[in-house]
Formats: sequence, C-alpha cells, structure tokens
Amino acid sequence: MHRKWNLPRGLPLLAVLCLTGVLVGAPPVAAEEGGEPAAQLQWGPCPEDVPAEPPQLQCATMPVPLNYGDPGGAQIDLMISRLASTKPDKRRGVLLLNPGGPGGSGLGLSKLLATQEMPVDVLDSYDLIGMDTRGVGHSSPVSCGFTVGQPYFTNIPPYAADDAAVAEQAAVAQGVAAQCAANDHEGRLPHLTTANNARDLDRIRAALGEETASFLGYSYGTAVGAAYASMFPDRADRVVLDSNIGDTFLDQDGMRRYARGTEETFPDFARWAAVRHDSYGLGRTPEEVRATYFTLAEGLDKKPVDGIDGGLFRFSVFASLFNTKSYDLMAQTWQTQLAAVRAGSAGDPAAAEPPIDLEAVSPADNSLTVFLATTCNDVEWPEDVGAYQRAVAEDREQYPLFGAATANIVPCAYWKWGPVEPPVQIDDSGSADVLILQNQRDPVTPLRGGELLDEKFGERSRLVTADGSGHGVYVLGKNPCALNIATDYLVDGTMPEKDVACGSIPAGG
Repeated sequence: MHRKWNLPRGLPLLAVLCLTGVLVGAPPVAAEEGGEPAAQLQWGPCPEDVPAEPPQLQCATMPVPLNYGDPGGAQIDLMISRLASTKPDKRRGVLLLNPGGPGGSGLGLSKLLATQEMPVDVLDSYDLIGMDTRGVGHSSPVSCGFTVGQPYFTNIPPYAADDAAVAEQAAVAQGVAAQCAANDHEGRLPHLTTANNARDLDRIRAALGEETASFLGYSYGTAVGAAYASMFPDRADRVVLDSNIGDTFLDQDGMRRYARGTEETFPDFARWAAVRHDSYGLGRTPEEVRATYFTLAEGLDKKPVDGIDGGLFRFSVFASLFNTKSYDLMAQTWQTQLAAVRAGSAGDPAAAEPPIDLEAVSPADNSLTVFLATTCNDVEWPEDVGAYQRAVAEDREQYPLFGAATANIVPCAYWKWGPVEPPVQIDDSGSADVLILQNQRDPVTPLRGGELLDEKFGERSRLVTADGSGHGVYVLGKNPCALNIATDYLVDGTMPEKDVACGSIPAGG
C-alpha cells in the first residue's frame, strides 16, 4: 500500500526535485582524444517550458554517443541554450553553465543569472551556454516511473528514529532500484555518469567551434566542472565552482555532510527568529528556537498536522535553509504547527490537500531518476543495511537536527549497474585556473565541501569563502567581495594569489 506524501507549503521546488542535495582515471575514449566530429548546430526558439525572456535566448539540439566506449554506436540528443554576447568586440568565448542536481534543467539558467543582475562585463564577455544534461528534460529524458503515491518523493531519505526504521527504508530503496532497472527500456540509465557529463561538455565545446571553454557550475555542477577540468585540462579555460560537494561524485560521506551543513546553517535562522519572537513566538533566544524545533519534530512524530509528520517537518526545515528569503514562510508555518502540537490537534482539516491521483506520474520523476542513476553509477555505496543503521545512530547523536535522515539507506545500495567506471580523479597539475566559491554556512554543500575540493586541486585552485548563509554564492548570494573576485577572474583572468575570506554583506547591502 502506497503512502501519500503531502509536501509542506512553501517547500522550495528545487529542493524537492534536485536535493541530493548530490568520478579515478576514467579510460581514455575518442572524445578525449580530440578527434570527435563537430556537430552542426541549428539555433532556434527554445521549447515553451523554457523561459522566453530575454528574447535572444536560443536553443539547439546535438547528438552525442550514449556510450563513449562505443562512439559510433547509439546516439542520444542533448539540448543546449545560448544567450549570446551582444558585444562582439568584448566577447572572449563561451561560458558553460550547470545548475546542479544531478537532474536539474539548465536551459534557463542564463536567463536566471541575467535577471539576478549578473555583471554586464560577464554577459559581454561570453555566450552563456545552458543545457539539459543527458537524461534531463529535453535531452533524451529517462524515467523510473515514479508516481505521486510512492513513498519516495525526494532524494533525501526519511528521518530514521531507530534501526527498524532503517530496515523499513531498505525495503523501499530496494524496490526503487528494481523499479528503475525494470523501466530502463532503452538502456540509458547505466550511461548517466558525471564522467559522461564532462565528455558531453567537450562535445558541446567542439560543436560551438571553440578551442577552449570556461565553466560555471553550482552544487552538483561543481562535480561536473571538477571532472571537466581534470579530464580535459587543456580545453578548460576559466573554471568557477560554486557551493561544492567536495569531489567529482556524491558518495555516502557527501550526503552525510548535508546534516553537518544543516547544523552549521540553522543558527542563522534561530538568531533571525529570536529577534522576531514578538511576531512569531518561537523563542526569545537562538537556544529557545532550537528547542522549539525539537518540540515540533517530536510532536509531529506523534501526531501529524495538515499531513506533515516529523520526517517531512525536518526535511522542510532543511530545504528552507537554502535561502534566507524562506525564513518568514518557515516561521509562519512553525507558528501554525506549534499551536496544533500544543493543542494536541491534527490541524485544520480544511487546509489538507485535495484528493489526488496517487497513480499519476510524479512531476519529480525525471529529476529523481537522473539523480539516482548518476549518483549510483559514479561510485560504490555500502550494501549492508547494518552499515546504514550504524551511520544513522552516529549522526543522530552528532547532528541531531537532520543526521538520522541523510545517513539513512538509499537505492544505490541495490543499484543494478553501478559503479560503471572508476570515478574521475582530480588533476592538480598546471597553473591556477579553478576558482572555488563557498558560503561559510550552506545546508546542503557545507564549507567542508569547498575545503575538500580546494585541498584536492592543490595549487591549481583558490578558495573564496563568503560570510553568508544559504546555497549559492556567485550572483545568487549577493556578497560583493565574492562577486567581484569571480567577475574579475571570468572577465580579466585575474586569479587571487591566495585563498580569500570575504566578510558578511554590509547592513542594507
């Protein structure tokens, strides 16, 4: 029997679709030898579901090998977008973009960055190239056939109160892995990897007629960028990696760091709410706000409110920490839930979601599928349920806010194919061309991820930390120091001589 999962009101869609949050000497293939044929691109209007503004945004489709080990075999289509520089005298090349995931659509990312006031100098210097990576959206999409009624609606496993809850989730994870294998009718899932995403980037570069390409990637996009810079160091120009998962793949340790990020970021919300206690009544001090969190979580474990149980509550808080703009809605939701918990009621029945078709295909089906395939194909995950039970017990103590969720078992434990090749090893040779941007407090890609990637790149990278909260630094984060450093690098090639710590945004900034 399937359980219905009602998502909390205001839960960020990106978090639901792409949470993961999140490749060692891959064998050389034709695409890495420089002999690949350049596809002929025909630019035209983008699909209707891609943001139409600015009007100069164009899209094109190009073929790439499904399996780079057999480059002359089956092909799949990739859709890319272009926001072209309008200043030919200032244009220096192309800037490949990735929004993260894996599973996030990037066709409209250039439009988002432009509307978020990406510096004009960058827009003049580059054609911004967005894309749906293989398997995503308009790029030969894949599907595990997830439905609305399945007990699997996000790539973050549910909070596990004890060993029995981990064992229960193991059955769900095993079923999901089998479902994905059964629905892979065209044999595409085993070829969704970060290494292949990097190979696709180089095919795109060639199709655009460029000798080199620059790259800007967020979240999981940092894994793609790190892989591209490592596999194709002579073709990667200026690489900016923002909000880092710590390597060229997401593994169990990487997902468990989500709990660390939650612990590091939650105090920002707690301080914000404490200052506004007279408005929300969640606690007069950060410590009292934190205590309110546990009161709500434990109360909702016993009696859900408006369809939200303790597990969904914890997940919604984690997702709301992605952006400080979510704080007000989160605080309002806590108010309602706290009143219901204290009253011992289940909330307002009229506020419940209307009946839905539980057998309908989930709107998150494609993104969930791509995340699972890429993550499970990239690297080995533990197969022993006991290993996850021990991890959950450890993280429940170390990271009580969310650790018993992110350490829980995932379908990768039962994945049919993975890993399909060794993960890409970071190439730390060459001059400094990798700029790593990282908020000090980020719930899904905590500071440690940026530090790990910087350590692996060695002298080839510089780490810029921003005294900020949330997910995303460049353009999205508004820290002027980090913004200027990244812009100077992209436009002029000016790389900091050493790591930089940027202060907080000035009051009123």
